[in-house]
Amino acid sequence: MIKAPKKLIEVALPLDDINTASAREKSIRHGHPSTLHLWWARRPLAAARAVLFAQLVNDPGGERGWGKYPGQTKEDAQKERERLFDIIRDLVKWENTTNETVLERARKEIRKSWRETCDMNRGRQGFDPDKPPAFHDPFAGGGAIPLEAQRLGLEAYASDLNPVAVMINKAMIEIPPKFAGRPPVNPDAQKGQTTFEDKDKWAGARGLADDVRYYGQWMREEAFKRIGHLYPKVEVTAEMTQGRDDLKHMAGQKLTVIAWIWARTVKSPNPAFSHVDVPLVKSFVLSSKKGRETWLKPMVDGDRYHFEIKLGGLPEEAKEGTKLGKGANFRCILSDSPIDGKYIRNEAQSGRMGSTLIGIVAEGNKGRQYFSAIDEHARMSEKASPSWKPSQKVPTPCHDVDRLPMYGMPTWGDAFTNRQLVALNAFSDLVAEAREKVIADAKNGGWEDDGVGVNDGGNGATAYGDAVAVYLSFAVDKGTDYWSSICSWHSSGEKMRNTFGRQAIPMVWDYAEANPFCSSTGNWMAMIDWIWKTVEKLPDNENAGYSAQADVSTQKISSGKCISTDPPYYDNIGYADLSDFFYVWLRKNLQSVYPDVFATIAVPKAEELIASPYRQGNKTKAEVFFMNGMTAAITNLSNSGNPSQVVTIYYAFKQDANTASTGWETFLEAVLKSGFAITGTWPLRTELANRMIGSGTNSLASSIVLVCRKRPENASAISRREFLRELKETMPEALEIMIGGKGGRSPIQPADLAQAAIGPGMAVYSKYAGVLEADGSPMRVRDALIQINREIDAYFNAAEGELDADTRFCIDWFMQCGFKAGSFGEADVLARAKGTSVDG
Repeated sequence: MIKAPKKLIEVALPLDDINTASAREKSIRHGHPSTLHLWWARRPLAAARAVLFAQLVNDPGGERGWGKYPGQTKEDAQKERERLFDIIRDLVKWENTTNETVLERARKEIRKSWRETCDMNRGRQGFDPDKPPAFHDPFAGGGAIPLEAQRLGLEAYASDLNPVAVMINKAMIEIPPKFAGRPPVNPDAQKGQTTFEDKDKWAGARGLADDVRYYGQWMREEAFKRIGHLYPKVEVTAEMTQGRDDLKHMAGQKLTVIAWIWARTVKSPNPAFSHVDVPLVKSFVLSSKKGRETWLKPMVDGDRYHFEIKLGGLPEEAKEGTKLGKGANFRCILSDSPIDGKYIRNEAQSGRMGSTLIGIVAEGNKGRQYFSAIDEHARMSEKASPSWKPSQKVPTPCHDVDRLPMYGMPTWGDAFTNRQLVALNAFSDLVAEAREKVIADAKNGGWEDDGVGVNDGGNGATAYGDAVAVYLSFAVDKGTDYWSSICSWHSSGEKMRNTFGRQAIPMVWDYAEANPFCSSTGNWMAMIDWIWKTVEKLPDNENAGYSAQADVSTQKISSGKCISTDPPYYDNIGYADLSDFFYVWLRKNLQSVYPDVFATIAVPKAEELIASPYRQGNKTKAEVFFMNGMTAAITNLSNSGNPSQVVTIYYAFKQDANTASTGWETFLEAVLKSGFAITGTWPLRTELANRMIGSGTNSLASSIVLVCRKRPENASAISRREFLRELKETMPEALEIMIGGKGGRSPIQPADLAQAAIGPGMAVYSKYAGVLEADGSPMRVRDALIQINREIDAYFNAAEGELDADTRFCIDWFMQCGFKAGSFGEADVLARAKGTSVDG
């Protein structure tokens, strides 16, 4: 039988340090992998790194602990844990992401633990002390977990059904090691002109990063030659300065446009004005910054209208635009007649929705300058004629994206204006041209070329050209996020707001069209800068990485590997529907490089593991589909992973303030049904409270990491009485270790402690084939959780053991929040742990 030492993550964690670093990381921008390509739910690197380290390192107690070594005490084991905690505390800091000294300390501990495991299993196949197990994430998504596994010294494998996720992982863990340590090939670098200091100049992926920067700049210059005329500047005339003190010193200057503000239009429903296209404007405010208030005032003359720029003060009518209440309800600017949503949808679906230019934002000497619409600018936009547009249909009735078809945009190409399509086509064409330049420059720089592409395992000039093309294609994808007609103008920040301000595509009535050639938000070089600065900070080692498209239920990649994964969260986000937005452009640019990844017209959807009633027919069928699919997926992991290692599974469930969800218990049931025993439950706070999907909602700000082990096939069943007796015997010691010793003050908040403390109890419950009630029926997870929480309460509230559940909830809530307000999500976690509800 395989001997598997207990892991640190099964016993204790410095949870607050991990959570603090995870929350902080959400505000990090340049150099963070999240800026390489948009993905809608990523684990913070800090959380992924800490979880991986703790699941790979042996706990100093347990199988190797007290009594095994002469003279070792519990205190000795706790002291050793603190040493490991200090490694984690250093490891999770953003500043240490590329700190080789800190990372090597962690890798050394991982190697040490693996050698100890091999010693325990000496002579068994697969236990080579010089070769730790490889890592696999079968729901790789945005790639944070595989990336951190690679950073910690493991050979990393990533797989996902979604081809966009597959490409993100290739760009992070597969491509960089192929070219690690190699200098760039661009002409400037060959002349010694680079962006990096001499010290370790081309370590890791720095050479690759420098080439992405150089060829991205080249694309910008070439694109401007071809389509720059479509993006005219604003010439400040004497007439424009009349009544505008802010413009008088700029007379005669030509200002680069940052964005053109457009309003969608429909024919007026009033018969007297039915020949006029009237604007649908959510707000006339262009800047709400104090001291810079700027807004558009509509000027109506019979059946004509235009807009004038006004400064100072923001009247209510400016804030309201032509909007009436919620939804797609507006008023006619000419007659004040109401325009309801049904009318707007009919007009849009009949092809009669248009747009009109209402304002212009330009780069001034002292910040943004605002102008009324200029006819020449509107005409220049109308001259744009794209050679290609995506024809793939937008899925319906998926509520994350179906606003587009609802409002007359049935294909993904319809989300863009003609000028935006021309720009995207121009930069897409230049990706292919840049690839050829890279190959030619690499050959000139002495690279060998066997003609083998990166997808076929090549690492010569052709493969390198493919690699650079991947990152340049990502820049085009980032361009789509800022160059669609779903973008809006952020009046308080005076900047562009991208398409995916939240995890859906809403309808935007007054949209902002960015200028790719300006120097403000949404410009092409900003996209390139995000990317090369991320590539520069990818792991500074040559550990191999692999990314493939695979169904988690049937894939064989997990065999013998260490596993950590972040599966889909029930009905939270339809990644497949959303990622089509990017896929259609990635496919255009990279199909010849990765024909297997881009073999389908759109992202596969039928197999996506989310509970989507619109796909499955109804809510009940969707729930069954999700749970059956998730059980099959986790069963495959249970049967495949390295038997000496634990598996970690991130879990989050979208909570509603008004309903008590059974999602948590149901997911636990699925994990146990798969053959796993659960030995840890750690709440990780990984989200910012101000994220758009969380605004106005009570969704949880935590992920729960389940620590799982394969349950022995010969596991026996026990009675309820035996289960309760074992709980009473094991829980006090486990909880004492968790809080750092008897009488110690736990660094874990009460709501988090209530969740984390479930782990030791679930370890008792789930290691058996079943816990039998007095009538012979199996104890349900929900009932087991109630019993576990009673033991937790008995330990932490010895003097309050006789208090009812509501009172115990109130005491812990007061310990955490005092008389201040707290989030519903945290209260809900704590209340359920106490066997009550927030309403109760």
